[in-house]
Amino acid sequence: MPAPSATASALLAIAMIGVFALFIGAVLLWRRGERQKPVLMALAALVTLANVLIWTV
Repeated sequence: MPAPSATASALLAIAMIGVFALFIGAVLLWRRGERQKPVLMALAALVTLANVLIWTV
């Protein structure tokens, strides 16, 4: 498998930062008492994480 380009690496890194931000935001909203938005944010983070794993493995 060829090494990913610099652009691909940067995009994957940005996606992972988004995953962390979504999880942190979901936890903070959950602690405030919201229920629907944090679940959707966590699902979006999981989907993004799955996409990153597919592109790297």
